[in-house]
Amino acid sequence: MMIASDWLDQYLNINQTRFIDELCDLLRIPSISTTADHGEDIIQCALLVKKLLLKSGCEFADVLSTSGNPVVYGEVIPDQNKPTVLVYGHYDVVPADPTDLWETDPFKPELRHGRLYARGASDDKGQFFMHLKAMEILIGKKKLNTNIKFLIEGEEETGSPGLMPFMRENKNLLQSDIILISDGVMLSKETPSIETGFRGFCAVDLEVSGASRELHSGGFGGIVANPITLLSKMLASLHDEHNRICIPGFYADVLDLTDEERQNQHTSIVNEEEYARKIGVKEFWGEEGFNLTERITIRPTLEMHGILGGYTDDGIKSIIPSKAEAKISSRLVPNQSSRVVSEIITDYLKSIAPSAIELKTVCHPGCEPYTIDINNPYFKIAQKAIEDVYKKPPVLHKDGGSLPLCYWVEKELGIKSILMGFGLQEDNMHGPNESFDLDNFNNGIKTILRFHEYLERGSIQKC
Repeated sequence: MMIASDWLDQYLNINQTRFIDELCDLLRIPSISTTADHGEDIIQCALLVKKLLLKSGCEFADVLSTSGNPVVYGEVIPDQNKPTVLVYGHYDVVPADPTDLWETDPFKPELRHGRLYARGASDDKGQFFMHLKAMEILIGKKKLNTNIKFLIEGEEETGSPGLMPFMRENKNLLQSDIILISDGVMLSKETPSIETGFRGFCAVDLEVSGASRELHSGGFGGIVANPITLLSKMLASLHDEHNRICIPGFYADVLDLTDEERQNQHTSIVNEEEYARKIGVKEFWGEEGFNLTERITIRPTLEMHGILGGYTDDGIKSIIPSKAEAKISSRLVPNQSSRVVSEIITDYLKSIAPSAIELKTVCHPGCEPYTIDINNPYFKIAQKAIEDVYKKPPVLHKDGGSLPLCYWVEKELGIKSILMGFGLQEDNMHGPNESFDLDNFNNGIKTILRFHEYLERGSIQKC
């Protein structure tokens, strides 16, 4: 017999403060993986994740070394003959800069208006934490009859460079029937949804050098190449007047959808004016010929994230800088390769770089696009669990972000992924005032719990 909904609601209400307190302990740790000065915070956070796994019911948990930041592994195996679910999450976060745009300290969690505000609240500490609490409830009610393994990593925000070697070396430890991931968004609180794929990702750092030192603009302006000017021109030339990427070969491997396939894509942004107001823009901008949902899910992009160079402090310093730097990245769609696109981008930039400057490029590890098998029986169980909690069937939608693990774990371990994200666009992941809606937090716990219950009831036999 399944756990009664009334009892579950009451349990969540009684234990809400404890759950939030435990999550806040995680959120207070600035486990930033994108800079090198948070190594101690990374270790501290990994140790706390281990502690919480054991506290929530894991029979075994440990912090395991990788070539980079450690992963935290935990497991509870009540019956070897039952299906095994591998839960993936990540405890690392991106920087909170610019901190002056936060209403409160990003690493001092605060509850306001039904939301928990902190860096990592939604991406991904709050979302993987739901799985711990669902497990805790099932164990407490003696209702856990599926096996659960946890793989919580600390490098997702940097492309998970150490994760694939770790998986190759620990295939037996990680062997499971399905991997369950909560690291994404639903369309809205009123529109439950389940993700059917992610875009891929590649990133490139650029450095343009001119003179060997800063030069006085009065003595050298007009005769010496300005790295900022030339880098800006190069970047501006990457899109045409229709906002298409005009790098030769960039779209070569993109599969064009048929009219029928495009019609079947769920349009998540219905009211464009309201959506523009919500995210704080005057109007939308992007590739012509595609609606907003298509632009952020099924089309590749090329974005500039930052430009650095010259003098930017108060006052004026009239110099010609010696160098300028930029960071760019591309989101990729099925059939594109992160390696190939990185090479196409760098080769093109080198071909258009003026001879008066020197261009250096650094390609970061990328990840590949991933499409979910919606005919997988585990996917059907996930749909049923979401419908059970939200009282309506979930809409199928693609996520515009990237998740390296899905492609790797299927390639290396032969395990398919199910993506049940409970974040919302208004959570502002990666931005100032990131937060997690408490209704979705509770509904996420209930949905994950129902997933295990439906799985245990025999809908699927062990693979």
